[in-house]
Amino acid sequence: MSSASQSRPWNVQWLPPAEGRIFLVTGGNAGIGYFVAEQLAATGAVVVLGSRDTAKAAAAMASIRSRFPGAHLRHLQLDLADLSSLKTAVDRLGLEHLDAAVYNAGVALDDPPRRETEDGHELMFGTNHLGHFALTQWLAPLLSAAPTGRIVTVGSFAARSERLDLGDLQSTQDYRPKRTYGRSKLAQMCFGFELDRRLRAVGSAVLSVVAHPGGALDSLTPSRPPVRVTTPGERLLALPAGLLVQGKDAGAWPVVRAVLDSEVQGGQLWGPKVFGLRGTPRREPVPSHMTDPAAAARLWAASSELVGADPHLGFR
Repeated sequence: MSSASQSRPWNVQWLPPAEGRIFLVTGGNAGIGYFVAEQLAATGAVVVLGSRDTAKAAAAMASIRSRFPGAHLRHLQLDLADLSSLKTAVDRLGLEHLDAAVYNAGVALDDPPRRETEDGHELMFGTNHLGHFALTQWLAPLLSAAPTGRIVTVGSFAARSERLDLGDLQSTQDYRPKRTYGRSKLAQMCFGFELDRRLRAVGSAVLSVVAHPGGALDSLTPSRPPVRVTTPGERLLALPAGLLVQGKDAGAWPVVRAVLDSEVQGGQLWGPKVFGLRGTPRREPVPSHMTDPAAAARLWAASSELVGADPHLGFR
C-alpha cells in the first residue's frame, strides 16, 4: 500500500462524494448489506439493492430515505440460489456500466438438515459462493465499461479457521452447518483473490477486493425500523461484548472503504482495525490459505463446471 494511503486519514463519518456512480449491493435489504447500502447512498451514488424479497427491499429503501431524503435507490430482484435467473436479472438493470458490485448476500444456517438450492447445490455454498461466481460473468461487461470497476467480496472472520475440502465442496459426506458456512465464506474470499490475479493477467482495469466486517452483532446495531429494531434491553445485555466486537453499522465500514477509497488496490483484504474484530477499517495481511494458487485453481475450475460458466467469467 502506498505511503499516501497509509498517512491519509479515512473518516467513516465523512465519505468522499460519489455522484454519478452506480453501486450494486447484493443482500442490501438487511444486516451488513443494509448498512453498506445506507452509507453508500449518503455519497450521492445510485445504489441498487439486490434482494429476493420486494417488500423487504422497499422497507430498506424507505429506511434509507428517512435518513437521506434525496437518496438514489433502486431494487433489483435477485435470487443467487437460482442460477438460471441471474442473466435475466442483470438484463433488467438496463445499465451501460456499473462502478462496483458488492458481493454481500448470504445464507447462514445453524442446524441440520442439509438443504439445497433450486440447482441442487448445498444451500450455503451454492448461494454464498456459486451464486456470486455465476453472477460475475453477467456483470463483467458492465464493470468493464466503468472507468474503475470494482468487485468487493464480503468475507468473514470465520473463514480464517476453516480449510476447503476440495473433494467435498458441497458437504455431501460430512455436513456441519457452522463449518459449511465458514467454508462457503472461505470459498468466496479465495475467489475474490484469485479473480484479481486473473484480472491482472488479462490487463483488465476492474479490481477485485475482499473485505470482512469482523465481529458484528445485531444487539450492538442501531435500530433502523422497520428493517431492524434493537431494544434498549438487547443493547444493555450486549455492552460487555462491545469491548471485542461491534454493530453491523460499523461492520459495513471496511466494505464501504473497499468500494470508495481510490487508493485501495486489487487483491487487498480490508477489515476492522482492532484484532480484525472491531474498529475503523484497515488493510490486513492476507492469510496464506486464502491465496494458495493450486487450491484456488481447483476451486475455480470446479465452480465454473458447477455453474456452467465461461472459465474467464467474461473478462478477457
